[in-house]
Amino acid sequence: MENNNQTSTDFFLLGLFPPSEIGLFSFIFIVLIFLMALFGNMSMIIVILLDTHLHTPMYFLLSQLSLMDLNYISTIVPKMASNYLFGNKSISFIGCGVQSFFFITLAGAEGLLLACMAYDRYVAICFPLHYVIHMRKRVLVLMITGSWIMSSINSCAHNVYALHIPYCRSRTINHFFCDLPAMLTLACMDTWVYEYTVFVSTTLFLVLPFFGIACSYGRVLLTICRMHSTEGRKKAYSTCSTHLTVVTFYYAPFAYTYLRPRSLRTPTEDKILAVFYTILTPMLNPIIYSLRNKEVMGALRRVIQRICCSV
Repeated sequence: MENNNQTSTDFFLLGLFPPSEIGLFSFIFIVLIFLMALFGNMSMIIVILLDTHLHTPMYFLLSQLSLMDLNYISTIVPKMASNYLFGNKSISFIGCGVQSFFFITLAGAEGLLLACMAYDRYVAICFPLHYVIHMRKRVLVLMITGSWIMSSINSCAHNVYALHIPYCRSRTINHFFCDLPAMLTLACMDTWVYEYTVFVSTTLFLVLPFFGIACSYGRVLLTICRMHSTEGRKKAYSTCSTHLTVVTFYYAPFAYTYLRPRSLRTPTEDKILAVFYTILTPMLNPIIYSLRNKEVMGALRRVIQRICCSV
């Protein structure tokens, strides 16, 4: 194996599952989560697309979140599963770059999108009379395209650097996907400059949006407390608590992983935390938004009834 690592241009992913019964159980569990994420996110997109009651800015942003989660988990799990099933842990140099590009693009875009969703709720609750103006179609399109474009540029910059540095050690990556910081431990040059850019990117795409979300929801909570309508207060609180749950699940493990210096990180800890933001969050998002949202559940029932009647 070691000779292959030194002479081949391929990388080797150690993966997530140990070669034991626990590894097999973990593999089955992850595959079930993957299937649930596919079904949940595709269902959310279809329901929002088919039900006219959900053709609002809030649900358009939610459909984009489901689309990102669908691509996000599909970037990681299929390759990881095939490596485990066929015992082939290798991934080509180009394949590693492609996986890393989509991972960073989707991760950054989702971080920005969650901030856009928080702004949408902030305007809807604090300035309801101006909501149609602030969240008009043009603004919505700019939010979505801006998230994708900014994240794609950031991803390109990271990958161009990472894929052009010399790798002169073992090409075995102690992770279950091509995570650039894990790859750079194999480099034969000092990568402190890149580690600094990772810190800056994490700050721009995660920390600043998180502070923006926290500030907007602080203002939202004050507005909710002043509401006279009990029903309106319940609805606003339910919507905001749902979004804050999703934000916490996504931002916390991501920021904790990438804001720490490499000397304080361990491969095992990084892999466990990565499971949260690459696998669990894409599965949990549609569940959280559907089970805690009466409008989504009502729309789901209407779509099912329509399908049953047409059959």
